[in-house]
Amino acid sequence: MNTLPRYLRREIGLATGFVLFALLAIFAFFELVGELENVGLNGYTLRAALFSVLLSLPSRLYELMPIGALIGTIYALSKLAANSEFTIMRVSGMSTRRLAVWVLRTGVLIVAATYLLGEVIAPPAERLARQVKFEAMNRVITEFRSGVWARDVVRSNDGTVERLRFVNVREMRTDATASQWRIFEFDNQFRLRSMLVAERGAYEAPADGGPAVWRLTNVVETRVPVVEPAATERAAATTEVVREGERVWVSELTPQIFGVLLVRPERMGMVALAQYVRHLEENRQRSDLYEIALWNKIVYPLAILVMMALALPFAYLHVRQGGVSMKIFSGVMLGVGFYMLNKLFSHLGVLNTWPPILVAVMPSLLVLTIALAALYWIERR
Repeated sequence: MNTLPRYLRREIGLATGFVLFALLAIFAFFELVGELENVGLNGYTLRAALFSVLLSLPSRLYELMPIGALIGTIYALSKLAANSEFTIMRVSGMSTRRLAVWVLRTGVLIVAATYLLGEVIAPPAERLARQVKFEAMNRVITEFRSGVWARDVVRSNDGTVERLRFVNVREMRTDATASQWRIFEFDNQFRLRSMLVAERGAYEAPADGGPAVWRLTNVVETRVPVVEPAATERAAATTEVVREGERVWVSELTPQIFGVLLVRPERMGMVALAQYVRHLEENRQRSDLYEIALWNKIVYPLAILVMMALALPFAYLHVRQGGVSMKIFSGVMLGVGFYMLNKLFSHLGVLNTWPPILVAVMPSLLVLTIALAALYWIERR
């Protein structure tokens, strides 16, 4: 009885691999066409464009996994039905439940491969792809007109907030350096204490258990004296301007936090997303977008099982001339619909502040309900 599960696993695996290869080739072609318009600009070569597209393929493959599993399973089961093999399996005593178990066991292997792809391979490849592109074009990364903004908190030994710092970096480079710094520092009563401007900053990793620091150059700091609101007399203290050629600036901000915008949230790893969500929460910033992306990373590979369950009813449909092609077309449309549903719920979740876990799980639950209803209808026929 182990022959049938192995045969199904092989057929579904081969079909899914072929579908993923075809989809990946199509997307790679269109991404390369989009990169060609940058070839020749600022030293950006065709070789760098090809390398950038190649490095972005793992992230694209991760996104296509559920669709590929759906179409591959539909094709494999439809081919078995067209060759009357599926009919023989049913006559030999294979029930719908047993078929579902065999198919989902194959799905578990694909889910494990998807987790590995999404956590170990795709995120560093995506970062390297962006790095290759920007270095080849001799460009720096500027996400907003004013640069990248971040919030930093300075705490005492007992955890009390002493100061708040709002940091603006105009240009972030891929070599862990940044230029055109502006740092606005407030006390715990939100009174402005200083404004710092630096020409350049280079990150230095922690050594011997010490804190991470930025080495800022050409620093100009304007220190603002504290003036009590109830004071009626002229303050004795005056604004002080301090100029330094170099300063060591201690902060919890890292190039990974500044560069988090270099990679879209859905293409980051779960560990990086969890760390950034924690950073946002500690600094009392909205983290909805990244929390939704984190839960999507947890739930998205499991959607492969849902999509393969959705493919099961296609095996029981009567095969006529052109039936396999129609089933594959239906699978493509269902896969596209699921992808769009995921994106729709992600945007609605951010706009309406829905619970992130609900936003991530709801599309899969809807598709699973449809799959179970279709299987129930087939069993009742």
